[in-house]
Parts: sequence; C-alpha cells; structure tokens
Amino acid sequence: MFHNHDSILVQEYASLGAPYLVEVPATPLRTEASLLHLNATLAQEIGLDAQHLASAEGINTLSGNTPFPGYQSRASVYCGHQFGQFVPQLGDGRALLIAEIRKGKQYRQLQLKGAGPTPYSRHADGRAVLRSSIREYLASEAMQALGIPTTRALSLTASADPVFRETTETAAVVCRVSESFMRFGHVEFFCYTNQLDALRNLLTWHIEQHHPEIDLGDSETSFHTGLLQWLATVIERTASTVARWQAVGFCHGVMNTDNMSSLGLTIDYGPYGFIDGFDIDHICNHSDHQGRYSYRNQPRIAHWNLYALAQALSPLIPDSKETLQNLLDGFADAFHAEHSALFAAKLGLPATKGDPIDILIENTLKFMHEHKLDFTRFFRSMSALDPHAGAADNFALWQSSPFFPLALGDEQQVNNAHAWLAQWLAMANSTQASTADWRATLDQTNPAFVLRNHLLQHAIEQAQKGEFSEVNRLFAALSDPYDSTQLPSEYIAQPPEWAQSLVLSCSS
Repeated sequence: MFHNHDSILVQEYASLGAPYLVEVPATPLRTEASLLHLNATLAQEIGLDAQHLASAEGINTLSGNTPFPGYQSRASVYCGHQFGQFVPQLGDGRALLIAEIRKGKQYRQLQLKGAGPTPYSRHADGRAVLRSSIREYLASEAMQALGIPTTRALSLTASADPVFRETTETAAVVCRVSESFMRFGHVEFFCYTNQLDALRNLLTWHIEQHHPEIDLGDSETSFHTGLLQWLATVIERTASTVARWQAVGFCHGVMNTDNMSSLGLTIDYGPYGFIDGFDIDHICNHSDHQGRYSYRNQPRIAHWNLYALAQALSPLIPDSKETLQNLLDGFADAFHAEHSALFAAKLGLPATKGDPIDILIENTLKFMHEHKLDFTRFFRSMSALDPHAGAADNFALWQSSPFFPLALGDEQQVNNAHAWLAQWLAMANSTQASTADWRATLDQTNPAFVLRNHLLQHAIEQAQKGEFSEVNRLFAALSDPYDSTQLPSEYIAQPPEWAQSLVLSCSS
C-alpha cells in the first residue's frame, strides 16, 4: 500500500476513541466498483503506492468494500448552526475516517465520503451520487491549484448501485485527504452537551497535533492563553481563506458552522460555484432562499461562525468575554488586509494600504456588477494593458485580449469602461516593473480557467452515460489554471447563455 518506508499507518486521532469517534465499518457496494480517477500526484505526496491503489485490491479499499489494512474505520460526532439555526447533533453521516498516515512531520487523514451510513446518518443511506462526487473531487484539486486552503481528493470510485434522490442516480465514493477534518461543530457539540472535560481533551490533542507553536503549558493560565492563541489563529486563517474565495469569485453555498474547518480549509463542496457574470449578491445554492450565503455575505457569515465558535469555547476560558470579543473584532481587519492585497495584485498594483486602492477595488467591483462582466475573464484581460501607456492606447490593447470582457455595442458600458480605465491608470502609472514582467506576474495571479458549473455539468452528463474522458480532461486542465496556451479553447471562452439557468442545491 505504501510507496516507501518513510510513510507509516498511525492511530493518533483514532486513539482518542469515545466520545469523539465510533468504530463503524463501511458498507460494501453491491455492484462492482470501478476507479474513475486517481490523483497519482497526491498519492505520492502522502506516500501511497499509486499502482497498488489502481489495482483491484486498492479499488476495494478506496470504495469502502474492504478496510484499509490495519485500520478500523470511524465516524466522528459534531453539531452546528445550519442556515443560522442550531442543530444539536450532526456528525459524519456518510463520511468515514479510513486511515491516518504519517510521513516524517507530515500527517494526513484519509476519509471516504459516500461509503454507507453511520450512527449520525439521521435515517439517510450514507451514500453519495456520481454527480456530487465529481463536483467535490474536481473542486478540491481546482482550489488547491488556485492556492486556496482546501481538503484534497485522492480518488473517485463508482458503481451501478442505485441511489435515490430527486431521481434515481448511481453511487460514487470520494476519498478525500486532509490534515484534519475537525470543524467548528466539533467544539460546539462538546460544549452544548456539557462535556467540557471531553472538549478540553479534544482541543488539547488538536492543538498539540496541528499547532506545535502553541504551548498549552501545565497551568490553567497557560491553557487559557493557549486556547486564545489558537482562536486567534483560526480567525486569521478563516479570514484569509474567505478573502481568497472572494478573489477568485468562489461561492461555497453552505457556510454552516459544521462546514467550517478549524484549520481554515475549504471543506464540504456541495452547491458551490465560481461566478460567471459578476453579481455581488450571487447565490449559488438554490436552497438558500434568503441569500444568507451569497457572495457578498460570505465574509459576514464567516465572522458570525467564528462568533459561534468563540461562544462554544468560552466555558473553558473563564472571564474571557472581553478578550474573546477583541479577538473577534480583529476578523474585519484581517479580512480587509488580505482582500485588499489580493485585489491589488489582481489589478497589477502594489499592495499599498489606504483609501486610494480600496476605492479603486470598490469601483472595480461596482463596474463589474453594473454590467455583469465575467469575473474571471475581466481580471485575466488586465494583462493586456500597459501601465506605462496612455488611456487610448490601453483601451485598444484591452480590446486585443482574447479575454476582453466588454460588449462594444453597449455605449454606456464602453463609456464606463473608459472612466474606470482612467482611474486605474492614475494608480498604475507609477509601476516600476517593465511591461513584460508586469504582464507575466499578472498572468500568474489571475487564472485563465476556473471550474465553471457549465463545464462540470457537461462532464457529469458524459459520466452518467459511462464516458469519463471529460472528467479526465478537466482534471488535467485544473492542475495549471494560469497557462492559457495549454487550455482547451472552450474552457476559457465566455460561458454559454444556458449556463445561467443551471440550478444547484444541497441534494447529493
């Protein structure tokens, strides 16, 4: 199973046992499982033998038909706020921890999603359908390539087993990989069931495992200080990750507290979407009737979720209300700093702090919103500009870009584009880099390709017919979303009109 002797199977999280984890076997598929895709690069990173994983024995392990040798699969319990409402028990309803692997200092957990019910399935079947599994498998690696903290995807297996949702679909299993799958909801569960000793033990293990820089010490005072330091880290990482979502036009869709990672990772890819025509109030989840998780609201909801996390921590840190509030108040500054730096880079400008860059970023998004300009293509077209040239020359250069986002027949749009370009030039003309270097940097900052829903839909429709070449093609493309010369033309083209009618919900 292992590629070399550097990697070993460990039982570190498993050793915590009850009440955090319950041993539960995967439910074998009734029909033969097939390997639709294997992330061989990731397998090598964590020390697994890709050739073995692609064998019959490996496929059985990756689909949940047989256990990972030497490890008993487990599910964990948690709770959470779903669409703002507290749900007292959730847990890994269709996710199973199947292995923990240590390779030197690197530690990874492997988890199957869709391998059958657990005690937390709430009368559901514990399965995942091919449609949603393709979406999660590809999105995990797309986000990784964009430099956004995320869980990873090792394999995608499937069978002809029927799974009943709105219609009858077929089963699939994703093996996902992460340093930890711990969520805000884990902390909430042990707080609100008044298992404070258990919560303390869980946090001690988690912090010692994933934050060696934090010293919990031997006293109550040092433990309280360590917990506050940990919360500050979670706040900072969450702010950074959500700012990175905003910078690529990514909408998560279900930012419940049980879908928030304690490591600041993007976790649980359901009805996510990358924005096409920019709408700051874009809602990617058809089930989100109030727009709670819209693009505009993602930073606010992240802050709300962190407040819920802090509340669940507070019983372990007496007399800490003011300190917790001060930490939470720091979220806005952390998010704003990262957001400003990222968008300044996307505009080819130095990340100088202050009102001028913030005003230009705000005006850029307003301009894009007013004319529903394609988010990815707009920023990618920036590298056609020349910060050392005049306004008229720049508009002509802009038009020459294959990513040019404007409709030239729209007079108001063109006039507004000229006005925006003048604002941008007023800040860009102090750029010291040569035009060639500046353009090269921008092309490594603004992706030419994101995993748009219409591309996913086409791959899913093909896969449901038994044809998986489009899944393979998308996976190959997403590994380098910046090199437009290596991308199929349809992957970087303006989305077709029918893409606007795609509807996604939490059902999977």
